[in-house]
Amino acid sequence: MKLKYPLVLASGSPRRQQLMKEAGFDFVVRVEPINEFIPSQITANEAALYLARLKSQALEQNSENEIILTADTVVIQEDRVLGKPGNRQEAIDMLEHLSGSTHEVITGVYIRHGNYKKGFSVKTRVDFAILERPEIEYYVDTYAPFDKAGAYGIQEWIGQVGIRKIDGSYYNVVGLPVHEIYEELKRFA
Repeated sequence: MKLKYPLVLASGSPRRQQLMKEAGFDFVVRVEPINEFIPSQITANEAALYLARLKSQALEQNSENEIILTADTVVIQEDRVLGKPGNRQEAIDMLEHLSGSTHEVITGVYIRHGNYKKGFSVKTRVDFAILERPEIEYYVDTYAPFDKAGAYGIQEWIGQVGIRKIDGSYYNVVGLPVHEIYEELKRFA
């Protein structure tokens, strides 16, 4: 889709960049690091949108003519936010916690252009099969999912063998609700 203004994707995620390219968007990548600490007054369901908004605020808009797009994805299990694991053991612990249960993946998206600001979240329920410890260790050691919320990528081996079903957008679990973003960016075409 051809937009009237340059699009800035404020994400270093190769998966988000690939999804935006595949959806037909031209964009530049510009990222400012943020502290991903979530204050206690922010609920688990609000966490992803809160972080997406922080990412947007951290990025100085160079021009009124740019569209800034930020996103953040969290995994929620029993009202507990699972972010990115810090090391191998945290990744194993997260996957053991998710094994044999259903959790939610929420991606918060924030779009701004000049005075226009729009934030929204998309939720997908994911049902994991029971995973044995050797399977979890194989996945963590082979795929190193340290840059993924909940320590897994649905598009990788673990998604193929370990996810029984999803209710909602597959692309949201990958990290970007492409359909909703496409619909929202139509206003700038």
